[in-house]
Amino acid sequence: MRSKLETISSFLLLSTLLSAPIFLASTDHGLIRIKLKKVKIDESNIKNYTKGVNNLGDSQESGVIALNNYMDAQYFGEIGIGTPPQKFKVIFDTGSANLWIPSSECVSSISCFFHSKYDSSRSSTYKENGRPAAIHYNNGLLSGYFSKDIVEVGDLVVKDQEFIEATKEPGVTFLTGRFDGVLGLGFKEISVGNGIPVWDNIVNQHLVRDSIFSLWLNHRRSEENEGGEIVFGGVDPKHYKGEHTYVPVTKKGYWQFDMDDVLVDGEPTGFCNGGCSAIADSGTSFIAGPTSVVTQLNHAIRANGLISVYCKSVIEAFMDLIFGVLSAGVDPERICPVIALCPKNEDHEDSIGIASVLGMIDDVSIPPRCTICQVIVGFLQNIVANNQTKKTILGWTNSLCSLVPMEEPMVECAQLPSMPTISFTIGGKEFELAPDDYILKIGKGDNVQCFSGFVPLDIPPPHGPLWKLGDVFMRRYHTVFDYDNLRVGFAEAA
Repeated sequence: MRSKLETISSFLLLSTLLSAPIFLASTDHGLIRIKLKKVKIDESNIKNYTKGVNNLGDSQESGVIALNNYMDAQYFGEIGIGTPPQKFKVIFDTGSANLWIPSSECVSSISCFFHSKYDSSRSSTYKENGRPAAIHYNNGLLSGYFSKDIVEVGDLVVKDQEFIEATKEPGVTFLTGRFDGVLGLGFKEISVGNGIPVWDNIVNQHLVRDSIFSLWLNHRRSEENEGGEIVFGGVDPKHYKGEHTYVPVTKKGYWQFDMDDVLVDGEPTGFCNGGCSAIADSGTSFIAGPTSVVTQLNHAIRANGLISVYCKSVIEAFMDLIFGVLSAGVDPERICPVIALCPKNEDHEDSIGIASVLGMIDDVSIPPRCTICQVIVGFLQNIVANNQTKKTILGWTNSLCSLVPMEEPMVECAQLPSMPTISFTIGGKEFELAPDDYILKIGKGDNVQCFSGFVPLDIPPPHGPLWKLGDVFMRRYHTVFDYDNLRVGFAEAA
């Protein structure tokens, strides 16, 4: 049972679809291509990796490693930094604007030991900067400093590119990733530390003919060897069918645009009567929207059960940690803030990062996660007080998790044929998603598990409410990012 729960939870922990980077670049018709190769990680590989991590001994973060699985959760490709180039696997993220990679000076975060690290002493083109930088993720703080060097993206050689050398990475999210860092493709308005994004420098240094890049994610899931392709400088007609529908960027920062409506089986829902804003975000694997709306969508597709899966996984994965802390006499009220499930001081150095287990994407968290932690700790406190064993706790897992209320996005796979079509109206055109598009599957045969691709995200004004159309949407629809004309285009993916 433990392995099954770990697999499900880890899939939801990682926020973008997993692929192994085989870096192939070509310049036909002036286009620069980066191929994204999708890889399937089987359960034996997951177990071997987890076993290796757990041998790290007394590291502060090693206690949270039990849920580190890779289940088709990321898309990434390879870049080079420095002279000679040091290779890094990065997510090409249209929802952020900075390039960051682990630094050779990252020694305090366990995740840095499992990824390639940039060593400035090995690069003849390195230029010192040293300006401090910090990026806040839902499960903690990534911090470091800016440096400057040559960055190779395909055949493009970007000179004097600023990037963040990360000296501290949060939680287990980056430990479990097959990527080393993130290359943001958003506008400089959302860049941390006023850093100039890679894409801005590509344009400013006249490295591409047209100031356009496009993203194709392979939606033919049986073809596991090719995850997709990002094209700098234009579009590839082989990646889409028909014509693109373009909408203007309404606010520079994200690739943000207006959305007209959300439909269920072709029927308008009226969710956007007062106007909806959305962004095309390749750094998010799901479609995220306001909790009130997503709850109704998940109700329409009869979704339920996910929080109990998270709850069970947390108990099984972190029972030793919480049980040990309680047995040592630590004040129960301190536990949830320390493990980052309840509000705490941002600079708290003791954060273990369990929040990342319950967070589905970086800035999408499950609303009652603090409640989940408090329920678990309160329950375990009584168990410890009555000298019950950890084995007894596992026997009561189902009863405990039933105490945590929330409608949750897990569905019965047999119901897919009867599920409705969900559509998003953009630029006057309906972009339909069939159940096979918005339902995510884990496992095979009798062990398959199905999850809704709709997750709650509440961004307060003035930046929100905001929808994030992530990989669930982009697998179905090829996306063009037109920098000169400030517009985003969508067409059915080929």
